[in-house]
Amino acid sequence: MDYSFVADHFKFLFTRFLPEVINHSQEQDIRIGRAHYDRGNDFFGAFLGPRMVYTSGFFLSPGDSLEAAQDQKIQLVCEKLQLKKGERLLDIGCGWGTLVAFAARDYGVDATGITVAEKGAEFANAQIAREGVSGSARVKVLDYRDIPKERYQKISCLEMAEHVGVRKFGRFMEQVYGLLDDDGLFFLQIAGLRAKNGLLGFHFEDLVWGLFMNKYIFPGADASMPLSFVVENLEKAGFEIHSVENIGIHYSLTIARWYDNWMANRAEVVKTYGEWWFRLWQVFLAWSVEIAAQGSSTAFQLVANKNLNRFDRRRWIGATNLGERDLTGKKSP
Repeated sequence: MDYSFVADHFKFLFTRFLPEVINHSQEQDIRIGRAHYDRGNDFFGAFLGPRMVYTSGFFLSPGDSLEAAQDQKIQLVCEKLQLKKGERLLDIGCGWGTLVAFAARDYGVDATGITVAEKGAEFANAQIAREGVSGSARVKVLDYRDIPKERYQKISCLEMAEHVGVRKFGRFMEQVYGLLDDDGLFFLQIAGLRAKNGLLGFHFEDLVWGLFMNKYIFPGADASMPLSFVVENLEKAGFEIHSVENIGIHYSLTIARWYDNWMANRAEVVKTYGEWWFRLWQVFLAWSVEIAAQGSSTAFQLVANKNLNRFDRRRWIGATNLGERDLTGKKSP
């Protein structure tokens, strides 16, 4: 397939994309975030399924169901974080609260999730109540910049950091560092693009796809970058990176399930949101399956701790460090 820049690409690049990259004000980010994530829980449920998890799952077999893959991913996050009963967990950009509810229910932590999406928070707190953990879990409507300066033993952030923006990514990592206990762990799952030497550091095809995503699907989510960008900013903020796992192919399999769900729910989506929205997301999901399968788009899981002499690194011995090695054979929740 041939990819080329057309006039509309240049117009979008200079009139919307670059101004948003440069700005990334709090007002802009909240407005854009709510316009996307508060579109309607039924809209997202049409492809996310009953788990309502809007991030890559983790497959132990290519034939796993979407629900199994998401359960396995949530278990993997909790295992990589080495969650222990009574610890405080902060999930930044928690979506519909599935990780928050699960961690409180099955690991006994005190879990707080934050999101800018009011409808998502309402759904999340209802889910938490159904699981019977309202006393130890909650989701708050809050921008990441307004998180109170408290300390947490464990912090997770799954595919929210892309929305922070390239210019403010380093500052966000510094904020997370300040919220984490000195002996705590930080789990970051982030979507990214493959690196390439040359103009702008991207494959041309990947850049065209990224601009499509930014214009039609995730406005302002410009921090989907090569792994080196993420590593550099984590280390500059004072983190030591323990593990990095590329789960790009898991993302492709996840989105393939989302596409199947979307197509199966076409009638209801068109009835409520119209043909334009249905067809736009049909293109987005189908394209994303192939983009992730060929390595253009990927996702990384990183686990980091503060780079301090006194941090006890013996905790890694015998722990769950890499899902594709350590989760195989373990019972999913």
